[in-house]
Amino acid sequence: MSEPIDTWTIKAALDWTVGFLERKGDEHARLSAEWLLSEATGLRRIDLYVNFERPLSMEERDVLRGFVTRRASGEPLQYITGEVAFRHIAVKVRPGVLIPRPETEVLVSEALALLPAPERRCAVDSLSYAELEELLAPKEEADEGQEAKGGEEPAPALDSSCAPLVADLCTGSGCIACSIAYERPRARVVATDLAPEAVALARENAVALGLEDRVRVLECNLADAIPDRLNGSFDLVVSNPPYIPDAVMEKLPDEVSDFEPRLALAGGLDGLDIFREMLPIMHRLLRVGGAFACELHEECLDDAAILARGAGYESVEVKADLTGRPRILVGRKS
Repeated sequence: MSEPIDTWTIKAALDWTVGFLERKGDEHARLSAEWLLSEATGLRRIDLYVNFERPLSMEERDVLRGFVTRRASGEPLQYITGEVAFRHIAVKVRPGVLIPRPETEVLVSEALALLPAPERRCAVDSLSYAELEELLAPKEEADEGQEAKGGEEPAPALDSSCAPLVADLCTGSGCIACSIAYERPRARVVATDLAPEAVALARENAVALGLEDRVRVLECNLADAIPDRLNGSFDLVVSNPPYIPDAVMEKLPDEVSDFEPRLALAGGLDGLDIFREMLPIMHRLLRVGGAFACELHEECLDDAAILARGAGYESVEVKADLTGRPRILVGRKS
């Protein structure tokens, strides 16, 4: 990677990075260059343009070289910068965990619309985090706790308008779980993922956003670690599961197929392998009248709607994303 520039000012570094990335086939070379230079210098993108003559330090030049090398290899920009904006929050991202997409923000909108309207005033939360921790404890610990209290007690009843209980299956970075908790300040969210890397990152994001008291992340397949005593307690199950059909997987851009985890993408022959597995699980978790919202591939949504109706859900609808493309399936437990 030749560097014909002796003194790297912001402008010189930006121009060189844009040209280099264009030659490497980056279709959004200027945007990439701005983000990488912003990350290397600590300046906001807009501030780059009012600091054109500021020279880069040797440390900033070294950091930028590393970033540009990674981007030129096709690595997603979000993995390099380590952060992505998602609705009203910013979440950390790293290799091995799916990158949150703008279209998934619509899933959160649809999910929030399915929750009971929040009461203007609530005297107390119906389910405190301490109670949720107790309910999510391994069965042996929970049994010991109930014996100490003099016998088994049912899970506390939930006042959904005060403190809705939400499950986020296949949470990935935790962007959905954290967004729901952030935008519904009394909501309690139980998020799950099979991949240890995703679980660690989701927990890290919850802590970074100050949401660790209301977002609990469990490492398991779908809802395996959610205790049976919480069956019928959830107001909402939301998920962005692996849903890309096999034929579409073969045509994914290299930036996706070479860098993002296949485990978080591949949905089987018709893209609905995981969704089929989720249907009875969601039904078990939800209270009567509770709802689900799932992001699925646009080619699979009609078939998914048929499956959901056949599994006993009502009010099953396909929702479009901001571009008008079918994206989300919602329904309620009757």
